[in-house]
Amino acid sequence: MIDKMTKYSFLMLSAQKEGFLEELQGLGVVDITHSVKAVDERSTSLLAQIDSVKAELQCIKKGSDEHLAELISARKEAQASLAAVTAWGEYDRSALNSIPGVEFRFYCLEAKKFNPDWENEYALAKVQEEDGKVWFVVANAPDFPASALPAPKESLSEAQERLDACTAAETDYAAQLDARKSEIPALEEKIASLNAQLHLHLASCTAESAAEEMISVLTGYAPSSEDERLKAAFDAMDIYYSAEEACVEDNPPIKLKNNKFVKMFEVLTDMYGRPAYNGFDPTPFISIFFLLFFAMCMGDAGYGIILAIVGVLLRKVKSFSNLAPLVITLGAGTFVVGFFFHTFFSVDISTWAIIPDALKSVMVPAKVAGYDGTMVLALIVGIIHLCLAMIVKTIYATKNSGFLNSLSVWGWTLLIVGGVVVGLIALLGVLDSSIVKIIIIALGTLSALGIFLLNNLHRNPLLNIGSGLWETYNTATGVLGDVLSYLRLYALGLAGGMLGFAFNSLAQMALGDGGFGWIPFILIAVVGHTLNIAMAALGAFVHPLRLNFLEFFKNSGYEGVGLKYNPLKK
Repeated sequence: MIDKMTKYSFLMLSAQKEGFLEELQGLGVVDITHSVKAVDERSTSLLAQIDSVKAELQCIKKGSDEHLAELISARKEAQASLAAVTAWGEYDRSALNSIPGVEFRFYCLEAKKFNPDWENEYALAKVQEEDGKVWFVVANAPDFPASALPAPKESLSEAQERLDACTAAETDYAAQLDARKSEIPALEEKIASLNAQLHLHLASCTAESAAEEMISVLTGYAPSSEDERLKAAFDAMDIYYSAEEACVEDNPPIKLKNNKFVKMFEVLTDMYGRPAYNGFDPTPFISIFFLLFFAMCMGDAGYGIILAIVGVLLRKVKSFSNLAPLVITLGAGTFVVGFFFHTFFSVDISTWAIIPDALKSVMVPAKVAGYDGTMVLALIVGIIHLCLAMIVKTIYATKNSGFLNSLSVWGWTLLIVGGVVVGLIALLGVLDSSIVKIIIIALGTLSALGIFLLNNLHRNPLLNIGSGLWETYNTATGVLGDVLSYLRLYALGLAGGMLGFAFNSLAQMALGDGGFGWIPFILIAVVGHTLNIAMAALGAFVHPLRLNFLEFFKNSGYEGVGLKYNPLKK
């Protein structure tokens, strides 16, 4: 839900402003609105310092700056040079070059291609014969029947010395980087401190000056639940302030107030945008339906266990620890839904004798009215999701605009949601068909009045009819497309299950009659299901997010235009 906010206006001498903002940092709950203005010298300096420290921190963490890359490249080049001259051994290049009228050529051939008669025909000297190859040198033989190699640029000792020097330089620099890892906590603390200073400076820059720069005016917002504490603190300060309930026109920052379970999904709401102050918090709906949709897309109890284990491991990774509870929750939901889909690593567990008949009876049936059970379930869940969106839209339209100004919304909700409820009653046979017929006529009449005649009480009825007809066309085509969009829940689950089944079949084929077949069986099963989990998880994240952001938000009238609550704090 959206936390109520109190708007505070402060008047003080300009000299008191900095000290007052520092006290606000200590209170930690007041959001000072930032105005758009040119970046000044102070903020530029702070940003430069933050960038510098971040770059230094990045260099220490990754150890992959240009200098280290150059050292690694030099060491690899020295290794290659040493390998090239090792076969030629130690020799004096200057002595060879000083012999007048003699030209030396260097060769390396396979032993079977080396002709022993060459030693009698040419001035040839073998240098080394190893691993089926012969290295040799020939003097003054431009017509020698083989392709010469480039002359070695350095001797064995020179190449070894260069490699040793490059290795030592790289090792020393790597040791320096390792030694600097102890500086990481201090650098991270410095970044946090600089960010706090920048936040404080930007807050001070929002002050509007009056009375020839002698008085400053600041505006801030804080949760109304903090009123008592904040008013006591402000009363003790040498300032003038006023407090009033924030309104929509003030565009206050949005603070969401949810329980521990729903709070995990606020990160998804923030991906789209926080609600307007007079809107509704979609996070409780996202928490239920995103979890359900994700689990339906994964559709495998075994995959749910793997996700839960991954979530537990993420707790140990500092940068992802905040996402660990969400991953664990998604894993648990996937396990439960996968069980009802009777699928465990793409194996049908409804045939297992170990599963009690009572549990098998609540599993999703293979066929419902001749259609795939999971497909029917996906459509039912989609209809419920859209009906809920329309009900939410009606409630908040009435709350914000009044009943008479939201008759069109009421008309569509009565027609669609009421039609779904009446259709369900008719299918179950709860009421007599004649009564159901009367209810349908009543719903249709009331809906038509709201949609075609009373959609705008301040407009010509003929214009209302035209507007209603156009809206009818858009809604009829839109709702049908929205309902069909939920088939993706069935399709993704089916695709993942079929791919997992294919990997199981390949692994079973590799197993054969046992023996060493267990090795390829395990490799195929592990690698195959790992790839399938990764692909399924990606689809299970994107598509449920789409169903919430597009289908639900569109039909509920949600607009993510709110500002995130960001209080001034240390």
